[in-house]
Amino acid sequence: MQTNFSQAALLDPRMRDSEKILRACVHCGFCTATCPTYMLLGDERDSPRGRIYLIKDMLEGAKTPGPEVVAHVDRCLSCLSCMTTCPSGVHYMHLVDHARAYIAQHYKRPWSDRLMRAALAGILPYRNRFRLALRAGALARPLASLLARLPGPGARLSAMLALVRAPFPAPPETHVVATTRRGRVALLEGCAQPELQPSINAAARRLFARLGVETVAAPGEACCGALVHHMGREQEALAFARRNVAAWTRLIEHGGLDAIVVTTSGCGATLKDYGFMLREDGAYAEKAARVSALAKDVSEYLATLDWAPTRKPSLTLAYHAACSLQHGQKITDLPKELLRKAGFVVRDIPEGHICCGSAGTYNILQPELAGRLRDRKLRNIARLKPQAIAAGNIGCLVQLSGGGLPAVHTIELLDWACGGPTPPALTDANLGA
Repeated sequence: MQTNFSQAALLDPRMRDSEKILRACVHCGFCTATCPTYMLLGDERDSPRGRIYLIKDMLEGAKTPGPEVVAHVDRCLSCLSCMTTCPSGVHYMHLVDHARAYIAQHYKRPWSDRLMRAALAGILPYRNRFRLALRAGALARPLASLLARLPGPGARLSAMLALVRAPFPAPPETHVVATTRRGRVALLEGCAQPELQPSINAAARRLFARLGVETVAAPGEACCGALVHHMGREQEALAFARRNVAAWTRLIEHGGLDAIVVTTSGCGATLKDYGFMLREDGAYAEKAARVSALAKDVSEYLATLDWAPTRKPSLTLAYHAACSLQHGQKITDLPKELLRKAGFVVRDIPEGHICCGSAGTYNILQPELAGRLRDRKLRNIARLKPQAIAAGNIGCLVQLSGGGLPAVHTIELLDWACGGPTPPALTDANLGA
């Protein structure tokens, strides 16, 4: 794609990087075939190629974005299916992230949108606030259908309440002493996941302990920054990134780390991008690159260890590949291979490359589109007649858990197959006894 940025604009490193991304696009349109919003809406402006044109015009002309451009950029899920499809290697993720930050800086949203986004950014990344919000949401959930009929933010508030559920309790922590130490890792605790489903990280700690891997916490660790980053709140995201880089650097320099293990693939994709996010920060660039190199999805790290199941689970799973795992981190077959090694029957979901509609805060900010994608995903899952859904991302698990089947994290299933307790979702569904 031909570009015409001014020399003054290209003094900004963000503009330089976006200009390179734009020039890589050859207008082939392959991305339109795998874009969820184009599939639903059929509007070129709601495809990656169409958004690229809109973003180019906005950035190149240093224009104040209008409501129409903002609407089309907002409808992007950042599922990154287009990046998997693109034959030219267009790094759409960095381009749309820059566009969102530019919009946040130059566009004044309607008051209801500003209020909703500020509430999400001020609550979700903070565990204590999120815990209180969950309790309040549980009390207000009966009002969801009433709110849906209200104009303005009603649909979003209704969608937010519909996602509220009682958190699964974590099974009692067990302390296993291995005869041989085989590794030392930091496990990202996260912000929303430990409040929604503490059993996930508990399963990772148990399984690693059995395999001789020491799991350590990082004092000072915070939200990975993904939630605010994808809302265009760039400085907040960078502050979270710096805090985490500092926390993990202390562990690296005092005892060493073999990996920074992540059980939420959306967080993992962001951690692996810290090196890019902080590339211009002289104090953090090198440390951030080191952290990104150490970041591993839990399936990646587990695949480097020698393990074997201790029970044979008689369970058929539909494996849902989270977009942040298959498109963002390019991890596709590995989780399925681990589940099959553990004895599960694993089936691929038709249209497995299409997003479930969760996408961080997307199912709250774009509830109509998110609901259509969720229903489409659940129909495809039902065709397989599985007993449960397996996935590696808490957002997907919450999004799919209302479809009549238990949705279980991959690491919970693997821990169970290796001697751990039955995952709470399976217990609630009277499976896995």
